[in-house]
Amino acid sequence: MTDADKHDTKPEEGVVEGAKPQGKPKKAPKEKQDQKKAAKGGGKKKMEGAALIGIDVAKEDDLSEWYQQVILKGDMLDFTDVPGCYIYAPASWSIWESIQEFMNKRIKKMGVKNCYFPLFISEANLTREEEHLDGFAAEVAWVTQGGKNKLEKRLAVRPTSETAMYSYYAKKVRSHRDLPLKLNQWNNVVRWEFKHPMPFLRSREFLWQEGHTAFLTKEEAEKEVMEILCNVYAACYEDLLAVPVVKGTKTKNETFPGADYTLTVEGFVGAVGRGIQAATAHLLGQHFSKMFDITVEDPSAKEGEKKEKLHVWQNSWGFTTRSIGIMIMTHSDNKGLVIPPRCADTQVVLIPVGVTAKTTDEDRKKLYGEIDAIAEVLKTADVRVETDMRDEYSPGWKFNNWELKGVPLRIEFGPKDSANHVVATARRDNGEKGSIPISDLATKVPELLEKIQQDMFTKASSEYESHRKLITEWKDFVPTLNAKNVCIIPHCLDGKCEDKIKELSANQVNEGETVDVRAPSMGAKSLCIPFEQPEGLVEGVTKCTNPECGNLAKKWVLFGRSY
Repeated sequence: MTDADKHDTKPEEGVVEGAKPQGKPKKAPKEKQDQKKAAKGGGKKKMEGAALIGIDVAKEDDLSEWYQQVILKGDMLDFTDVPGCYIYAPASWSIWESIQEFMNKRIKKMGVKNCYFPLFISEANLTREEEHLDGFAAEVAWVTQGGKNKLEKRLAVRPTSETAMYSYYAKKVRSHRDLPLKLNQWNNVVRWEFKHPMPFLRSREFLWQEGHTAFLTKEEAEKEVMEILCNVYAACYEDLLAVPVVKGTKTKNETFPGADYTLTVEGFVGAVGRGIQAATAHLLGQHFSKMFDITVEDPSAKEGEKKEKLHVWQNSWGFTTRSIGIMIMTHSDNKGLVIPPRCADTQVVLIPVGVTAKTTDEDRKKLYGEIDAIAEVLKTADVRVETDMRDEYSPGWKFNNWELKGVPLRIEFGPKDSANHVVATARRDNGEKGSIPISDLATKVPELLEKIQQDMFTKASSEYESHRKLITEWKDFVPTLNAKNVCIIPHCLDGKCEDKIKELSANQVNEGETVDVRAPSMGAKSLCIPFEQPEGLVEGVTKCTNPECGNLAKKWVLFGRSY
């Protein structure tokens, strides 16, 4: 038996040795009280045997409450006295930094340059494009007073920056030689949502990047918007966050206000069987360039001919901190967070084991010195490692604590391990245990971390694929949704038909079906028209799945309840 084996049962889980009672906390704002209540169980049935420091509500029983506990107890985030506005703790901020690093490398290779535009937008600018404003009007936060003085003209806190940036583009673009113009900014935006806020997923202030680009031709713009979606956004989800997505085009009903079309990557929340929009890229066409007079002279005009003015073709594209929430919901379990190694702030935690009251100071010092040496070997191999030498906590408590935080790999090291020149390992994603010779740590640990990354993506991909169902008859549509799936159906692409499907699929539960308690009231909406179209749709023959439609189907469309 190794030193690690002694702690498999994690005795006295959740008990902190020598912990002192805490004073009575100050009364928190209502949202914070609600979230703290959720973190403590919220009155729901608790899982049997849950550790005091761990999650006591099962993901499959109450996703919302489980999620609140995971992010709070995993030290990802905390609440403020402004509802819908949150504190990003180091654990989540480091993930956002890894996303920034991942994307910056790719977009800069595409010629995109980072910049920054002001937080405030004049009302005159924001209202220049009516259709665009209508898409955000209900969520715009306005500043009406500065200090003690009322503003003559109120200012919008940016919900997005198209109208804030395009006056500058009109000044900057003087000739076709100024094109393409490719700018991106990493910033915060405010959308004053009145729905129930959900950290990372739906908040009044969130972080994102927003790219805004201008081209001479439609072909150039279309090439870029596809590259952003597939090689940047989908790649970030799949390669960095280990989250599978479906790539596709939004239907007209779901297209970004003012855009010619919108491309999207769609994720999946398996615990409730709902789709979730992961990121979007929009071909804006010439809509905004006509509104803001962003033009160049036609470079193809022959000498002596009158040069016609051409409106540029534009794109906008954005990726938000919602990605962190999607990653958490995809991978994490009833023990807490599960973080993919490539984006984890701490990839490996080193924990001493086999230290007892009988261990001499000299032996303890020797063991801790060896652990520090192991940590240095791993750091030299570019592994992000942390040691946990806290004597006031038992190994079992530490195991639970680091599992709660989602650290991908735990390494345990005790006197017997030292004598055998090995370390004991435990994977966070599947609990698998093993050992690695100390001499091989610099190569075997990075290899194991990469295996964990790939296995996490494979598992999530398999789950998502198994819950995407091809449906051709309406009688199967709602029962399939209620079984926590999304449906790919033949559809006519008519907006009114989409609305009817949403209406027909709401509040429909057949006898004997067990469904997410919040889901039946929510009808299914179109998520995207997948790029990868299944076989079986016969042009001019296959009918739309909506029984009240009767039109011919044009495409397979992914429908589902949306998170």
